[in-house]
Amino acid sequence: MFTLGGDGTVMEVLGALAHQGPPVGVLGGGTANVVARTLRIPLNPARAIPLLLNGDEATLDLGRLGDGRRFAIGVGVGLDATMISEAPARLKRRFGFMAYVIGGYRAVLRNQKFRLRLTVDGTVYDRSASAILVANFGAVLNDLVAFGDGIAHDDGLLNACVFSPDSLWDALRILWRMVRKDFSPDRCLFYKSGRDFRVETIPHMPAQADGELLPGTPLSVSVDPLAGSFLIPKKD
Repeated sequence: MFTLGGDGTVMEVLGALAHQGPPVGVLGGGTANVVARTLRIPLNPARAIPLLLNGDEATLDLGRLGDGRRFAIGVGVGLDATMISEAPARLKRRFGFMAYVIGGYRAVLRNQKFRLRLTVDGTVYDRSASAILVANFGAVLNDLVAFGDGIAHDDGLLNACVFSPDSLWDALRILWRMVRKDFSPDRCLFYKSGRDFRVETIPHMPAQADGELLPGTPLSVSVDPLAGSFLIPKKD
């Protein structure tokens, strides 16, 4: 089965076919196309379809929101959700994905901090944060940006990645470390893996899942092990 649309379309199909049905071939037809980019699927359907039909099948974990919807990549609160919500509609129509770069630039400059209460498998962590990502994949954009070390999409776990830059310099330094895949200990980074998560913030913060905006915090998130089946291009 193929999906042609944005990341919201992919989320709906994943939810309907979780643990059943044929593997899903994701064709990018939206603005961000986070899932297609992460699975290294060409955004041109004419190129993607033959690669997927002659590719491999992969069974992956999915994340599950409190309302039952599934996601493949991750749920974010803070900077990344603000980036998506503030991307100007006229620029999305004209420049596509690059519109999110503009939204991200604005969000980083503002660096809005919030109080985070994160519960992972029953253990509570209270921190100040600018962003939290509950990730299923360890990297996006063809592995250009990595979230953390040892994050696997088929291990029955999700991974909370908390980012707490105190300044613009800290934010740029963390981004550079993510590009370099340098995850040595850092006062601005906090990681915790688990199966069940509760994300609460003061104040209420915007949220996104696989590039689709959600109503915001609080959020309940859990892992649905090996629930998603995808068609992916063969590895070189």
